[in-house]
Amino acid sequence: MENSVAFKDIQGNIIDPIDHTREILKKNPFVEVHVGTDSQSVAKKTQYITVIAYRYGNRGVHYIMKKSGVPQIKDLWTRLWKETELSIGIAEAIKNSLNIIPEIDLDYNENENFKSNKLVNASKGLANSLGYKVNIKPHVQIATRAADYHCK
Repeated sequence: MENSVAFKDIQGNIIDPIDHTREILKKNPFVEVHVGTDSQSVAKKTQYITVIAYRYGNRGVHYIMKKSGVPQIKDLWTRLWKETELSIGIAEAIKNSLNIIPEIDLDYNENENFKSNKLVNASKGLANSLGYKVNIKPHVQIATRAADYHCK
């Protein structure tokens, strides 16, 4: 699977996301799996970080991530929509391989004062139509918070 090639842990070790998620669930069947992507445009490049986060109730979170870069995307809608596509892509791979449905964290805001608000209905609608629970700001953001940290 193309999505699995570049996932790494925070130490930089290459991780297959499906095998890793399978092992996590085997040891911790009640773990919450969250997928999210954030992006940042710098100079002539747009960098995307997609994260799969594993939440162990109140005992913490660990995650793996995939970085990808493309020539700079200046159009905000296009750049943010790609975040949705990347998150749904890996969530679909997890769902189809492991028969679990991760939650999708979208780095968009319900508040109409934020530009990302324009994508909330379309992105959330697409993810919901595929059976995913979607988390957007200001609500809990597990995967996108980690992605945001690595984008900066």
